[in-house]
Amino acid sequence: MSSILWCTLFCLLLSSVVAAAHRPGFLYTRSTGRCTPQFWSGRREAWPRMVPETSTVSNVFGSRVYERYRVDLTLVEATGRNDEEENPFGGLVKEGSAALLNSYAREGFPYKPWQIKTLIIQALVSEVAAASQAKQFSLANQACF
Repeated sequence: MSSILWCTLFCLLLSSVVAAAHRPGFLYTRSTGRCTPQFWSGRREAWPRMVPETSTVSNVFGSRVYERYRVDLTLVEATGRNDEEENPFGGLVKEGSAALLNSYAREGFPYKPWQIKTLIIQALVSEVAAASQAKQFSLANQACF
């Protein structure tokens, strides 16, 4: 009788281990695509040579960004920002930096580097313009693969 009980327990344990190995650990998993700011800030892939990780936002986008961002803000820091909810200019530099990296690294990305730089400068005029352009960059970044 005890051997049947042990065998049953062993089979239950074995089946639960096998089932756990085939199911995800969480009901919801968030994946970050290869074009998102989170992907680029995680440094999972070599950055394009045209814009090294140490590049500053002001060097890449020009002197017009001085009034909105720190002079020494790097692209890595820009893609890692998390203040875009309360700061539309934060979202603009975050999504715009990722879009710029994608324009160099992803064939078929809908924006060219010069377009991204121009659109960022144009969006610096107001919070509404910054939020709108950040949303457009975000959509392009999320649709990219």
